[in-house]
Amino acid sequence: MSKKYDALKLENQLCFPLYAASREVTKLYHPMLTDLNLTYTQYIVMMVLWETDPITEKEMGKRLHLDSGTLTPVLKSLEAKNFITRSRSKEDERVVNVDLTDEGRALRDKAVGIPAQIGGRVKLEADEAKTLYELLYKLLANLENE
Repeated sequence: MSKKYDALKLENQLCFPLYAASREVTKLYHPMLTDLNLTYTQYIVMMVLWETDPITEKEMGKRLHLDSGTLTPVLKSLEAKNFITRSRSKEDERVVNVDLTDEGRALRDKAVGIPAQIGGRVKLEADEAKTLYELLYKLLANLENE
């Protein structure tokens, strides 16, 4: 292949290792989350709620970089599992508040060991993990400002 097309080589793409690594890391979560009756997307929603309860649906979407078309079905599923409740704000009916249930709060204790288990499986040194984390959040911030 001529040098003209080098930019199109898979090995020269930033997007591909990000995509592939994301899929592989997400796969690591699957057995642990199955035990909790959660998908990965449900898990990250629960992590936000464990940190900030209650929260509006709009703020949740912003924190997770998810649009309402993606987030709403996840929230409906979590509500059906009795992990969360959703209610319209009394001050502004357009605002949907998301709250943990007692069952959702209790799930936090079952999930607390997951980050350490995942950290042990990705096999990065602490400084490498910190650098990767910082670079990914820098990339995310740059893309948000586009």
